[in-house]
Amino acid sequence: MRGISKSFGPVKANEAVDLAVAPGEILGLLGENGAGKTTLMNILFGAYQPDAGEILVNGKPVSIRNSADALAAGIGMVHQHFHLASRLTVMENLLIGIPGKGGRLDRAGALARLDDIARNYGLHLDPDQPVSALSIGEQQRLEIIKALFRRARLLILDEPTAVLAPSEVDGLFSALRAMAAQGLGIIFISHKLNEVRALTHRCVVLRHGRVAGRVDVPAETTALEMAQLMCGHEIVPPERGPSVPGAVVLSLDAVSTGGHGGMPLRAVTLAVREGEIVGIAGVSGNGQRALADVVSGMLKPQSGTMDIAGKRVAAFTPREVQALGLGRIPEDRMTTGLVTNLPLADSMVLPRIGTEAFSARGLLKPGAIVAFAEAQIEAFDIRCPGPMVRAGALSGGNLQKALLARELAFDPKVLIAAQPTRGLDIGAARFVHEKFLALRARRCGIVVVSEDLEELLALSDRIAVMYEGRIVGVLDSADASVSRLGMLMSGAGGSA
Repeated sequence: MRGISKSFGPVKANEAVDLAVAPGEILGLLGENGAGKTTLMNILFGAYQPDAGEILVNGKPVSIRNSADALAAGIGMVHQHFHLASRLTVMENLLIGIPGKGGRLDRAGALARLDDIARNYGLHLDPDQPVSALSIGEQQRLEIIKALFRRARLLILDEPTAVLAPSEVDGLFSALRAMAAQGLGIIFISHKLNEVRALTHRCVVLRHGRVAGRVDVPAETTALEMAQLMCGHEIVPPERGPSVPGAVVLSLDAVSTGGHGGMPLRAVTLAVREGEIVGIAGVSGNGQRALADVVSGMLKPQSGTMDIAGKRVAAFTPREVQALGLGRIPEDRMTTGLVTNLPLADSMVLPRIGTEAFSARGLLKPGAIVAFAEAQIEAFDIRCPGPMVRAGALSGGNLQKALLARELAFDPKVLIAAQPTRGLDIGAARFVHEKFLALRARRCGIVVVSEDLEELLALSDRIAVMYEGRIVGVLDSADASVSRLGMLMSGAGGSA
């Protein structure tokens, strides 16, 4: 990519960016949320057209007007927010857009290709499984398989490890190294700087749409040095400090669920006290989604009980648990968190749109809605043109800040946050952690569901580990380690 520039109105997303990848090379692409990484990759994959600059593949200029052109040029991309048809099976998603034989889908050929990918790279999926039944981690695996299925020679990976457990990350890295050894070029976008150091051959750092620096030997460069290149200033992690937990504000007693497009809960008992952070660890797909949905009123259990602030939950609706004092940061901020086609201001008040603050006699109060959004934009440093911008136009970090602002503005007694820093840069993740710790100091009970063990160890006072729908162990943070948590996550640590 030579001299790539792209503007959206007055915002310069990319400015005169040069980027090159060689066959067999794993290139790290670093930068804060909103630095222009995803825009640059969307230009390479044909989602956007550059205002200036050119793209060359194997030394020859190419015109990439859409994703079909990119795939034809051998470029595949695994997006941070997946592009899958949830009602179709794994196999049907792989065959979308591929001509069949004699007007029929080539299922036999597709199965053979899928077997080759599984054998060569260790990426396994049931071809007949509906995508809606896959965990987030499995959906990401499908996105990678989809690119390889189309025989990509350059693979773009946007935050590929955000949903993986440590053992899965090792498996992915083995697969990526095998791909590079076979001559594939790989662009690896990640905010996990230790992973970048371990995997990549070179790095390019973007800041405010421009190349701010390059790292020639990532393994010999510290994560702190990389973070300073990304942010332009020193990053100091927040201090957790001691916890003084009080009364129980959230309790689940022997809660079990039925089928829910994933692993059901099996007699889960958990207590969270005011002024503490309880982390939920586990390999993706072990019941964390069902736990978060039960707590947030999205799923009614088949058996067991749940109390919030001493009051029994009866109907298990979002409105009921919200009225009892629960705040929710959902796992998928683009689908269930915010309405991306609406103005940001509307999304920020939507769960409370019927309250007196934002409506009267069935009519909205536009002035109050915009004023609330403006106050939160300022308080949480949400970087956007204003409250009426389309929510989907914000970067991942700013979307997460908007969700935090919305929930924290109403002083919850309990907060459940699922994958709260997935896809966020080190500065944005630090901001989220600071807000959680401030909320903890205000005596809120917080549940953090995360597959990032380093995050859980840094934030949590206690960590509960889930395996096959059960809580198999609860550790005080002082007694927890990545290896001990990993044993429990694999089912090797017994049960509790």
